[in-house]
Amino acid sequence: MENDSVVEPDEEFTTFTGNLMDSKTSHLDDVLNEKLERAFHKQTSQIRLHDIAKIASEHDPIDLAHAVTRLPPSARIVVYDNLPDINAKIIFMINTGSGTRSAIFRQINDQEIKQLIEKMPPDEAVWILDDMSDRRLKRVLDLLDHKKASRIRELQMHDRNSAGRLMTNEFFSFNMNTTIGEVTAHIRDNPGIELTRCVFVVNEEGGLTGYVPGRNLMVNPHFLPLRQVMRPVLHKVTADDSRDEVVDLVERYKIPALAVVDEHDVLVGVITYEDVVGAMEDIADETIASIAGTAEDVSEQSPIFQRFIWRAPWLVVTLCAGLITATAMAYFKDRPWFLFVPLFVPLIAGMSGNVGIQCSTILVRGMSTGSLSTGTKRNAVLQELGIGLIIGLVFGVFCGLAVYLLNNFEIHHAGGDPVAVGTTVSVGLLGACLMATMLGTFSPFFFARFRIDPAVASGPIVTAFNDVLSTLMFFLIARLIYPIFSV
Repeated sequence: MENDSVVEPDEEFTTFTGNLMDSKTSHLDDVLNEKLERAFHKQTSQIRLHDIAKIASEHDPIDLAHAVTRLPPSARIVVYDNLPDINAKIIFMINTGSGTRSAIFRQINDQEIKQLIEKMPPDEAVWILDDMSDRRLKRVLDLLDHKKASRIRELQMHDRNSAGRLMTNEFFSFNMNTTIGEVTAHIRDNPGIELTRCVFVVNEEGGLTGYVPGRNLMVNPHFLPLRQVMRPVLHKVTADDSRDEVVDLVERYKIPALAVVDEHDVLVGVITYEDVVGAMEDIADETIASIAGTAEDVSEQSPIFQRFIWRAPWLVVTLCAGLITATAMAYFKDRPWFLFVPLFVPLIAGMSGNVGIQCSTILVRGMSTGSLSTGTKRNAVLQELGIGLIIGLVFGVFCGLAVYLLNNFEIHHAGGDPVAVGTTVSVGLLGACLMATMLGTFSPFFFARFRIDPAVASGPIVTAFNDVLSTLMFFLIARLIYPIFSV
């Protein structure tokens, strides 16, 4: 049955923003945070601890891990201490933020940290131990079982944004002649290894030859060797490959477990889909931060002054750009054409800024999704330059005509000859749009060449440069065009 109801655009926007603000998880965080705040405001410590212990036992440790980021650091350790068991504490530590982990590490001893790390997968333990000082890290690793400590140290050797840091080195791999019955028995005997959705098959030299999905182990007879049910591994990475390459592969081919091999094609680790989702969230956070021009972590309740410090360096560039523009305006203030030029600086800066941001955002998105490659880069650049030229021509002509009519009929008298003013604004807008298009088109490739996040091209630094260059371009055109048409 068709739904004949029509949703107005304003209602759609309200529904969209409402869904973002009032999702089940965000509502749960609000409710849980309110409960915790009420518990911490109890008059006696005995009642307070009783209420917090009750909240900790009734709610999922994952929800608590997110809720405590709104509490003061001194209160987070209280929630942690009142979790029901060691497993709940492990889940809490894995899912909470870096600030919370650092606050808790300052309050618990090395022996308790050892107990947490012993029951964690090595890949999760590595990320958690990053929030610890080097001296304490060494002490904790010395307390661990030698085998566990070695696996953690192996993962720590890799760059933070590499495949080696995302992978786990606890997985199941068997010789191709091993039977399914032997495989299932081995999996039962090692419940601590969580990666069971597939097992990998290797040859006599340890080289990766294939994999067997977990379902195939259940539906096939136990006497069959793995070589008869295995599938080929079509995609794999090395430990030094970047995090972005891993995300691209897993996202395109929907790989549940991506194999990591060394230079001899020997299997050294596996990256799970959950690890890739976490990496995608980190990339998205970093990209948004780069676009916004800040390094702050909005998930943590940091002091206001610290958040100011994170934002200030980027804004200093914008301030300097504004001062350069003001200096240029002061330099040209005695010129005849400067009588009307300042009136149109906001128009020029606004239009050129949006044109530049559109160009850079489209290209950055293409880089992040993989749709923009080395082979398509030239066409993408030409297309953006062409679009910028069309925008400059169309809006330049329209704006120039509008300025001419407004001045000619004295609806808005900017000063000077209407034809000269209209022509100057028209050509000036065209030049500013072309300048912004070139800056917005080439800046992502410039940053990418020096291994800087191309998203910076959509941030305050490039926006500030764009405002200065576009305004100076407008002044230059006004200086050349106005005297010709004002004669």
